[in-house]
Amino acid sequence: MHRLLTHLTLAALCLLHAPAHAAEVLVAVASNMAEPAKELARQFSAQSGHRITFSSAATGKLYAQISQGAPFAILLAADTAMPTRLGQEGLALADTQFTYATGRLVLWSSAGNTPNEKTLSAGQFAHLAIANPAVAPYGQAAMAVLQRLGIAAQVRPKLVYGENISQTQQFVATGHAEYGLLAASLVWRDGRWLSGHGWWVPSDWHAPLQQDAVLLRAGANQAAAREWLAFLRSPAARATLQRYGYQ
Repeated sequence: MHRLLTHLTLAALCLLHAPAHAAEVLVAVASNMAEPAKELARQFSAQSGHRITFSSAATGKLYAQISQGAPFAILLAADTAMPTRLGQEGLALADTQFTYATGRLVLWSSAGNTPNEKTLSAGQFAHLAIANPAVAPYGQAAMAVLQRLGIAAQVRPKLVYGENISQTQQFVATGHAEYGLLAASLVWRDGRWLSGHGWWVPSDWHAPLQQDAVLLRAGANQAAAREWLAFLRSPAARATLQRYGYQ
């Protein structure tokens, strides 16, 4: 009985100290942003009491889920096109859309190889992993780079496609491809490579990887969702994203 009363007392204390307005916000997040978003959510929850719950996938797949009625309150996309399209279709509040980060593309190897421009331009690999361009903006950027170098047709048989940028990174990490064109956020932290070696693809080799957030129709009346979007604009959030290689 004493143990039961102790547990009930602790539970009551937790309820007393929990913010009265605490809420859960369901957020659809592009795969490149999955880890940074978790860190941002911890910071936000510590100051607000709200809980952010994520579902991560390629931006195109998230758009499909939202179109089919998935109850997400917010989309953190890897491009501007999908949030804009959702606004045009009445599934998002167009006036809430803003750019929360600009991504960087890197050529990365998990082995001892140090890649550079010649690695790409000369096609010096047996396999190159990229995200599926049909659904992943980073995959579209990768194809733009290969086309700019004039090697897209030449290396097409060597390409290994991930359904999102996270799976693409895993293909390289597990040795299924020597190199991958990846989001820097997957392999870069605090001014260094987490593992392996990388080369920063010049930003002007592809369209800017501008990443937009938007409040979805399902979150229109959620105060906590609007607070989360406001937090993403804060200096603290920008500093965290810069640690992951975002501009």
